[in-house]
Amino acid sequence: MHVEAGSALYSDALLSYEGLAADYAHQVIDHAVSYVDGQVHTNGLENFWSLLKRGISGTYVSVEPFHLFRYLDEQAFRYNNRKEIDDFDRFELAASQIVGKRLTWNQVTGKHQDLETSAN
Repeated sequence: MHVEAGSALYSDALLSYEGLAADYAHQVIDHAVSYVDGQVHTNGLENFWSLLKRGISGTYVSVEPFHLFRYLDEQAFRYNNRKEIDDFDRFELAASQIVGKRLTWNQVTGKHQDLETSAN
């Protein structure tokens, strides 16, 4: 994932995040002190991960690592559109965006083959 320089980042007080202020508008919430300070909190991200984990262990059950980016993309789409559109409109939008795209069985199973190789 890439985050544009200058973007607002909110994180907890984990030491790994030190130094982000050089490139980003980084604000920290220390959970030992409080969980929210105005608009600085990590609740949205924690909600997203909670929904993703629930989907992976409950809805999808068997997730292959080479498809994880697809599950993340789907969850990000659902999360980002959760207030604007209902389930039917979300389905209709997603269906309209798959026209002309193809996902083959080899891609689904991780068995990528070049057309030239399989023709020989």
